[in-house]
Amino acid sequence: MNLIKNSVVSSTFFSMVLSTQVMAIKTDHNVVTENTTSIMSVNDNSGKTELMSKLASIKYFTAEFTQKIFDEAGNELQQGSGLLSVSKPNLVNWQTITPDESLIVSDGSNLWYYDPFVEQVSVYSLASAIANTPILLITSNDETLWQDYTVSRISSTRFLITAKSENARVKSLTLTFDRAANSNQLAGFEILDATGQLSVISLLNTAKVPDMSLFKFIVPEGVHLDDQR
Repeated sequence: MNLIKNSVVSSTFFSMVLSTQVMAIKTDHNVVTENTTSIMSVNDNSGKTELMSKLASIKYFTAEFTQKIFDEAGNELQQGSGLLSVSKPNLVNWQTITPDESLIVSDGSNLWYYDPFVEQVSVYSLASAIANTPILLITSNDETLWQDYTVSRISSTRFLITAKSENARVKSLTLTFDRAANSNQLAGFEILDATGQLSVISLLNTAKVPDMSLFKFIVPEGVHLDDQR
């Protein structure tokens, strides 16, 4: 999955995986960074309650996605696309198709990352992954996971999630929901990491019930297993 290799999770896979937000209106990195900074100090408990309620209503989804990655100066580094499937609790299948193939699978207990190019699979405990990866909040019903984050309500469709720890690799995550009235359908997400790199994911055709076989991973024959559990 190129999101890991070229974006926020290049060194510690699970601490950055699946971490992004949509730029609902603008894709200018400088604009997003400026807006995020101005909102960061507005931590609203009612915003957290509202966001948790919206996420609780999401039981599953399957979507196509497009991705853009920007450096700290706002220069576009890369574009990509793929498929994302989620089912609660804690099931994820994230397949990047372009520019390079890769696969992330959460089976509910473990998080697997398969890179066909280097013929290697890395596996991590899901507990460690969730503790360090705010985007996995959308896959869990465990309210205690929110204790490490603050939430600001940017608008009726956008919520900023900020890590409390100064040492967090992921500094902020913004979730954007569909603009339809009372919609709890996730439209995308965006991550700002500790280096200033921004990853933007837009979700398309968020509808189908995912095939449960997507959330099972079998290590391919001849592929090296890097077990980090």
